[in-house]
Amino acid sequence: MASLDKVHEKLEQNNLPAAPLALIVLPSAEKMGEKVNACLRDFRKAGHETGQKSPVYEGYYKEDYRLPVELPRCMTGEGRAILQESARGKDVYILTDVTNWSLTYEMFGMTNHMSPDDHFQDLKRVIAAINGKARRLNVIMPFLYEGRQHHRSGRESLDGALMLKELADMGIDNFITFDAHDPRIQNVSPLLFFDNFTTPYQFLHSLMKAVPDLVVDKDHVVVISPDEGALARTVYFANVIGADTGMFYKRRDYSRIVNGKNPIVAHEFLGTDLGGKDAIIIDDMISSGGSILDTSRQLKENMHARRVFLCTTFGLFTDGLDRFDEAYENGWFDCCVTTDLTYQPPELADRKWFAQAEMSRYMATIIDATNHDATLTNMRTPTDRIHRILKAAGMGESNDTDMKLVEQAEF
Repeated sequence: MASLDKVHEKLEQNNLPAAPLALIVLPSAEKMGEKVNACLRDFRKAGHETGQKSPVYEGYYKEDYRLPVELPRCMTGEGRAILQESARGKDVYILTDVTNWSLTYEMFGMTNHMSPDDHFQDLKRVIAAINGKARRLNVIMPFLYEGRQHHRSGRESLDGALMLKELADMGIDNFITFDAHDPRIQNVSPLLFFDNFTTPYQFLHSLMKAVPDLVVDKDHVVVISPDEGALARTVYFANVIGADTGMFYKRRDYSRIVNGKNPIVAHEFLGTDLGGKDAIIIDDMISSGGSILDTSRQLKENMHARRVFLCTTFGLFTDGLDRFDEAYENGWFDCCVTTDLTYQPPELADRKWFAQAEMSRYMATIIDATNHDATLTNMRTPTDRIHRILKAAGMGESNDTDMKLVEQAEF
């Protein structure tokens, strides 16, 4: 009994889980869900073997944390969600990728690709199927649905705010996203726990692996914001690595509207001299790629940057990869780093200009910490981890021994 008490004391000191963990992976995020599940299994098998023997940790370690769900559709296109196991009393994490256009369904004899609206509706169906039986309900939506429609300008819908309010009204407890276009959207539901995680550490980690001779300091690197919206994340990244900042702003034609927006006339630059320096462009997403490629072209041709690296959280490539292939052949950029938080076409991995930032271990760490009600401060602000990776790599100087430390970084 005394030994059992000691186990309980140790478990209490390390934060007991809020409830048994369950991971619901929607088909849109199947690949990421498989990797996250493997990471959770490794975490708990390696670090909590003592706790597994305690009855309060029953079911704590499992080979598979995924709770299976089916999302069948009628030929009219109507769908429903069916849980294959009970979610009662569990700490449920629902993972979805609303940008995965590769999934299809049949409707009236036609094949339709799933839109973000379809994925969001499936998410609500799963929440409805759980029917309030879970101990806690958490939604992980890496790309924030309608996140770019975050403020009203004239007579238009405010879809991002409506989405978040609707999920809060359905009873979710935590909402987890990555690099929200404007995190202030959380203000529409002030009682909902809204966690927005950024990816500067993963950018630097992947970039230093892909470009071993990269020297990260004020004399060799300038961090560029492609527009006003990305300035905050750019300034943070530049300050942490000790580099200067530059910014482009979009000069628009406000006399006309094209596709719902005032068209961009030109990109104007504000910043320091880039001659002979490497430029790192930081942004939250690549949509069609037109703006970021025009920015990189100007950095190379007009400002004589030595190399240009593109770092974006979400590589959507809505107009395909051809224009990036052409830009790379023209020498406009040297490497493009994006995360695997959203669907990536298989052919992207074959591009010699592409480097992927793996996010599964980071996401699994967030889930594990949230399940234990542990602090997430260090994960939200990765300053210390960025400093450690710079120190390990000698501030970017190529060194075989040091680069092994970069390879072994936590996440």
